[in-house]
Amino acid sequence: MAESFGVDAERYDRARPPYPDDLIAGIVTGSPGADVLDVGCGTGIASRQLRAAGCTVLGVEPDARMAEFARRDGLDVEVGTFEEWEPAGRDFDALVAATAWHWVDPAAGPAKAARVLRPGGRFAAFWHAFQLPDAVTDAFATAYQRAVPDSPIAFRSAGRQGLDLYQPMLDKTAGELRATGAFDDAEQWRFEWTRTYGRDEWLEQLSTQGGLTPLRPEQARDILAAVGAAIDGLGGTFTMPYATVTVTATRTA
Repeated sequence: MAESFGVDAERYDRARPPYPDDLIAGIVTGSPGADVLDVGCGTGIASRQLRAAGCTVLGVEPDARMAEFARRDGLDVEVGTFEEWEPAGRDFDALVAATAWHWVDPAAGPAKAARVLRPGGRFAAFWHAFQLPDAVTDAFATAYQRAVPDSPIAFRSAGRQGLDLYQPMLDKTAGELRATGAFDDAEQWRFEWTRTYGRDEWLEQLSTQGGLTPLRPEQARDILAAVGAAIDGLGGTFTMPYATVTVTATRTA
């Protein structure tokens, strides 16, 4: 699944939302310098925001298709998983992972993050938690179960959304950083915002999510049709509450 997002990198970049300006500013002002490593940078959504804020960004991305898209905009990206990537003596003032840290090996990732961060350097992993309308969630879960009956994704999506889904992962990430002995106490940042979606706009974003990207076209088509019908039943639009949630800690001396 982690290597399926590049199947349509342009759609991914177009449909996925950027990150709150206050989050980007917090990372920049809370780091000792402007050299940033973006782990799992994808098409470069967060990298471009950090670059616009004055940072020099190096991306590491396992999917060559996503990396090539990011390079089109002048971003410096090296292809590989973070676990296997070789820093070659380089270190950084901040390491970020935008909707990507859950793909990193929890045993190897935190220790390697400590290795490549300068003293006082900031670690920040962040995700968009969101709460779909019940009708849309139920339509997705029912259609997914029908299309992919042996997958647990439909059941998980039906019962748990928003922070209920992300809080255990945030706590786990904080604990893994603590276990290295190389970071101060982790903080959790939260930035709330909303976005209104039309039917086609949400279906395009849904098409980029990991539950659908590995599926056969006919499976994805049936799921999207069911979700689209649910949105039509809401009048064709809905407003999504988002919380961009972050685990962040600084590298001790």
